[in-house]
Amino acid sequence: MVLFVSVFLTGCASITGSKLQPVSVSTTCESKPINDASCTLTNDKGSWFVKTPGSVTVNKAYGDISIECKKDEVKGSATFKSSSEGAVWGNIIAGGGIGYLVDANTGTGFAYPNSMIVNMSGTCPDK
Repeated sequence: MVLFVSVFLTGCASITGSKLQPVSVSTTCESKPINDASCTLTNDKGSWFVKTPGSVTVNKAYGDISIECKKDEVKGSATFKSSSEGAVWGNIIAGGGIGYLVDANTGTGFAYPNSMIVNMSGTCPDK
């Protein structure tokens, strides 16, 4: 009975949270916006593609997300941290480490910044 209750109480973020998160990506070169850069976002749940400035829906994950962008002679890359959401801490309190492990595995208890800017370098265009 105790095992059943502890399993029932854990995974709160997994039950109430979403595995998906929309994020916006933009690129700059020497502090000026770069439009139409092709970017690939990658984490341990998959890869997604977007042209900047733009938005894409990614699978949330415990691990960080990496972005590689390029346009003509400019390239850039960045890594953005995955941070825990409030429901994860509720899982730790209510169910101990099991709830945390469930949320870390599914990614539902974690999120990335909603807006991500990738600084590019190379021969920056005039505009």
